[in-house]
Amino acid sequence: MLSRNTYLEVNLKNLEKNVRKLIRFYSEYEYYFGVVKADCYGQSGIKPIKAILQGGCNYLAVATLDEALDIRKKLNDVPILCLGVISSQYIETCIQNNITVTINSLEYLQEVILQDCEGLKVHLKLNTGMNRLGINSNEEVLRAIEIIKKNRITLEGVYTHIYDATSKETYENQLEEFKKLLQGVDLKKIPIIHISASEAITNYEQPSFVNGCRFGIIMYGFTDKEFLELDSTARLASEVVQIHNLEKGDTVGYNADFKADKKTKIAVVSIGYADGVIRKNKGRYVYINDKKYKIVGNICMDMLFVEVDDDVNVHDTVYILKDNEHIKEVSDYLDTIPYEVLSTIGKRVQRVYVS
Repeated sequence: MLSRNTYLEVNLKNLEKNVRKLIRFYSEYEYYFGVVKADCYGQSGIKPIKAILQGGCNYLAVATLDEALDIRKKLNDVPILCLGVISSQYIETCIQNNITVTINSLEYLQEVILQDCEGLKVHLKLNTGMNRLGINSNEEVLRAIEIIKKNRITLEGVYTHIYDATSKETYENQLEEFKKLLQGVDLKKIPIIHISASEAITNYEQPSFVNGCRFGIIMYGFTDKEFLELDSTARLASEVVQIHNLEKGDTVGYNADFKADKKTKIAVVSIGYADGVIRKNKGRYVYINDKKYKIVGNICMDMLFVEVDDDVNVHDTVYILKDNEHIKEVSDYLDTIPYEVLSTIGKRVQRVYVS
């Protein structure tokens, strides 16, 4: 139910098509992880996940156990890897629900084996320079594999994360570090080896010993590789709920932040910072009837103000985020990245799916 006309429109057809294109262009991998953490980068729900699977991804990746369990309630068969650290007390839950666990350190593995681990599937995360999560030395890797074998745990995969895929030198250094960490390990006995995420997949050739990759924000059409011809999958819309005709000197919103210097038309739009449109958005543009209009005044929790002209009327649709190009412009304006713009769209914004 749309109790207010504020919603994120998610194009499932474009999402599925994007994944198909990516797999067609990068067809040598065996495992394609669809990264669906943070509610599919804000696009939310099981429908986008199904579109990603229909597009050809054969493994899902999430950040938390809660995200994994929410998916598992609706999808029984698809494998799910949790990229984040799961508290060791929930290892039995992971086994019961076929959730693959990331082993990020030797210390964490020692906690895990205090539980009943039979049937547990794990991927070893190696730290190759990002210094976020991951095992730090070859000695620790070998010790971890020994412990895994002794405790009847299935070592299904090994992976790392490229932290700067724009730098070939950094990428190559990380690749070499990954190899060093795995010295003495028979990689033929490890079913899945995955290194590259969205940007690294498109920037570098697939290493010969790697058979998996992770599609993240690229599934939603964000890439600088125009030849891929990926489509936008989301746009954020709201509605003009009232219009004010101001005289010179009239003010708008909290703290009288905007003061009219002439006769001015102001549209009140039913979306605010509680919906993810943070106050820093003041001054950037939205689209109404395919024309650009500026957000003015302090953004409220539930509403914001747009300076408009006589072409705008009550009930007109306002595109807060029109397409990927606009999302990129907004992220630049906010000095951030599209990931943050999308993933912070609030829960009370309805998701509307089109296909």
